[in-house]
Amino acid sequence: MTDDWTGGAIGALPADAASSLAGRVWDPVAGGPSVVAIRDGDVVDLSSSFATMRDLTETPDPAAALAAAAGSSVGSFADILANTAPETRDPGRPWLLSPIDLHVVKAAGVTFPVSMLERIIEERARGEADAAHGVRDQVLDAIGTDLGELVPGSPEAARLKAYLIAEGLWSQYLEVGIGPDAEIFTKAPVMATVGTAADVGIRADSEWNNPEPEVVLVISSAGRVVGATLGNDVNLRDIEGRSALLLGHAKDNNASAAVGPLLRLFDAGFSLDDIRGATVTLRVTGEDGFEMTASSHMARISRDPADLASQAIGAHHQYPDGLVLYLGTMFAPVDDRGEPGRGFTHHRGDIVSISSPALGGLVNRVRRSEEAAPWDFGIGALFANLTTRGLLSRGGSR
Repeated sequence: MTDDWTGGAIGALPADAASSLAGRVWDPVAGGPSVVAIRDGDVVDLSSSFATMRDLTETPDPAAALAAAAGSSVGSFADILANTAPETRDPGRPWLLSPIDLHVVKAAGVTFPVSMLERIIEERARGEADAAHGVRDQVLDAIGTDLGELVPGSPEAARLKAYLIAEGLWSQYLEVGIGPDAEIFTKAPVMATVGTAADVGIRADSEWNNPEPEVVLVISSAGRVVGATLGNDVNLRDIEGRSALLLGHAKDNNASAAVGPLLRLFDAGFSLDDIRGATVTLRVTGEDGFEMTASSHMARISRDPADLASQAIGAHHQYPDGLVLYLGTMFAPVDDRGEPGRGFTHHRGDIVSISSPALGGLVNRVRRSEEAAPWDFGIGALFANLTTRGLLSRGGSR
């Protein structure tokens, strides 16, 4: 694998040059993160207006606030992206970070029918990749129908659920897959996500795992969806397959949540309807010559993004600093990599590229969670740095 595995600036940026793009960079002079705007290929420091990304996304109109904020250039996006990969980074120059900071990191699971089936298969195979092929055939034979048009919570969904239970195929994933309530879980702690050109982590004790390419909504504390980005909800299939109660072990590990490369804020040219029609493409390339591509079409999601957002935040749960919400994936990692019947699993050194024309490209390299850079800059460190820089009196984080 070459040193230049980050995909480059052209692949990272949306196809629409007029998009409202915000991000975060590490400023080595300030010793901390700065909120930035991407303007004509330049990265413009907006920290004098917004101490945190949370401050920007909590404004009444984040895209308008982004456009109105003044700042100075800290370099070209291409140069800063090129300086982001850990092994080639010059620590004296800026590099990209995850574009979110104080937002709670939530995820919706089992939002595509194929995802529900794969979760049932994981559960019935009890986390054993060798058994998945036979279980998959059994489940598909029993269902014998196309789930693409099934509406969760509908009478038709209730009848299918009753049929599957009668066939001995009951699973807790049926309830969240076709029942009225979505699965919403906490993916990672605040400040723990990684951005593009960073390593993502797979636990050393996992032998069956996969990327989950997803659209990620940015939601304000008022419950308004104000923008979107891309995400990789790294998943350990063997651990979750042993028991759904091990979800935290399967989902929340060092460097296991990637977000980026930038936030695209909703404006006159980009809205939630564009998310509903988006296509997300996945490409995995390995040091062993392995290559796999797949696509997720948001039109096939079983729950509307607005419904998922309303199930995550409302009278039942408030997030005063806002949240981001992974919308789920339809990626079904069934292609064999190695022994027939074992399906896909990551190898150390895989390059995972997730892209969508409206949102750009998120590229990460797979490492063990135990090997990835440790998470050591949390909320306390952020506020200590912002206080030292005198930014808290100017932004909303005070």
